Amino acid sequence: MELTPEPAGEESSELATPKPTVLEVGRVSRPHGLRGEVVVVLVTDRVERVAPGSVLDVDGGSLRVVASRPHQRNHIVSFDGISDRGAAEALRGATLRAPAIEDATQLWVHELIGAPVVTVDGVVVGVIETIEANPASDMLVLDNGALVPAAFVVEQRDDTTVVIDPPEGLFDL
Repeated sequence: MELTPEPAGEESSELATPKPTVLEVGRVSRPHGLRGEVVVVLVTDRVERVAPGSVLDVDGGSLRVVASRPHQRNHIVSFDGISDRGAAEALRGATLRAPAIEDATQLWVHELIGAPVVTVDGVVVGVIETIEANPASDMLVLDNGALVPAAFVVEQRDDTTVVIDPPEGLFDL
């Protein structure tokens, strides 16, 4: 199972903390050219975040995407009202945010933080503090220091408890 990395920056390890409704989806790296385009580095694999018509929140307001195209590992984006290099330069370093996407088929990082983890046998093994990117499989970092490959996640119950099916000996020290 692959985790969807969209949410970044607004995580908490406290169970009572409400889940964020607006999440970081990317940042403006730099201007591109003279006509107000900018290079956007996404922190999500959901490229529809920069599709024409999308609205992204920035400090002090919001920006509507007019046009977008892939560029190397990033996207070149035109925003409504940003028509020259000076205006694009003013966006350098801006964090782009958007409402969380409702998709029951995905496990979202922001929904996993603070969730208890149990094995398929019902043994509680810890609480998720963070998610660590790893080339083979993202890792759930538990409050007790244990690392659990996301590949072992089999379900999320009631939007709270994460159920894993780990191999024998994973938690042996």
